[in-house]
Amino acid sequence: MFFLNRLSSVYLHKACYFFLIGIYFLTQHCNIAYAEVKVNSSVLNTSSIGSDPYARYKKLISPDLWWEMSDHARIPVRIWRAIQQKAIILALHGFNDSRDAWEDSADHFVKSGVTLYSPDQRGFGQAPLRGNWAGSRRMIDDIIEEISFLKTRYPDTPLYVMGESMGGAVAMCLASRPNVPKVDGYILLAPAVWGHKQLGLVADVILRMINTIAPNWRLSGKSAPVTIRASDNDESLLRLYFDPLSLHKARVKALYGLVNLMSKAAKAAPYIHSPILVMYGDMDQLIPDSSMKKVWRQFPSWVRKDYIPGGYHLLLRGRNRNIVVQDILSWIFSPDQFLPSGGDISTSTWLSIEGKEKIPVYLPSQVDNFIKK
Repeated sequence: MFFLNRLSSVYLHKACYFFLIGIYFLTQHCNIAYAEVKVNSSVLNTSSIGSDPYARYKKLISPDLWWEMSDHARIPVRIWRAIQQKAIILALHGFNDSRDAWEDSADHFVKSGVTLYSPDQRGFGQAPLRGNWAGSRRMIDDIIEEISFLKTRYPDTPLYVMGESMGGAVAMCLASRPNVPKVDGYILLAPAVWGHKQLGLVADVILRMINTIAPNWRLSGKSAPVTIRASDNDESLLRLYFDPLSLHKARVKALYGLVNLMSKAAKAAPYIHSPILVMYGDMDQLIPDSSMKKVWRQFPSWVRKDYIPGGYHLLLRGRNRNIVVQDILSWIFSPDQFLPSGGDISTSTWLSIEGKEKIPVYLPSQVDNFIKK
């Protein structure tokens, strides 16, 4: 009997472990992303042979400024500044990522007159509580203060909040709050909306139980039993993996906090009261198709939805990031025009389909071809 009880305990321990690994795998991308990268001569810098072949991916870029928050915490910020500034974006990175999240796309924004301010969110990068979970309320309050900083310095410049994955969830919660500083709009890039309900009862109970018993248990995506790509851009994934600011492990309490945040974001969808552009790629392997569809259907009818062909989870790190950038810029400067990617039409078709079928993608100029006289 003792042997059977011990054996059962071992199996339960393993089941809980792999369950948590699975959750971690689906809520972060650093280690997983790297697992898919095939390092070859086209990826490596040949001039680095004989030294560290990954040195160019490991560069630590110092922040351009530090914001001091109301609780005296200091938040590092990286800035990509446009010479002829027409708009500002406050950019919020995803889970275990950092202020460097926009390196691949920043130049495209800058050339169009859009300045990016990218802070490390609390618990990540070089911000306070690195590797811990600061709490949804504190994270949202930080963004409110950061908006106030920018509006005070640039009172006449249009200001947008852009969030990727976890950052998108934070932005959704903020956009649904009453009496928050007004911004000109929110851009949600594959917002994390995979909460407690989407986990299912059994999985949710296990997560709550282990968060109570071992909240500081640290997990690594390397142990995940499956492979998922967060982007099709190997160069970007290598930079993400080797960036000194990236986190490679997560505490159980951070995962639990993230699931709570995602649940709040999903519930906030019907109460959004600001201009919104929400984007999701048909190749996203991290945020479930069903969860995203459910949230999109709950958004107010005026929310602009953009379904991106060939888009992976990290939309602004992918090979087709130019398509994503152009849609964002079009929405900012010409919000009444069709999106250049044809995402308006793709969205309508995607939402009308049950299941995970792929859909044809049409450019706005092709719509006339459907009208037969």
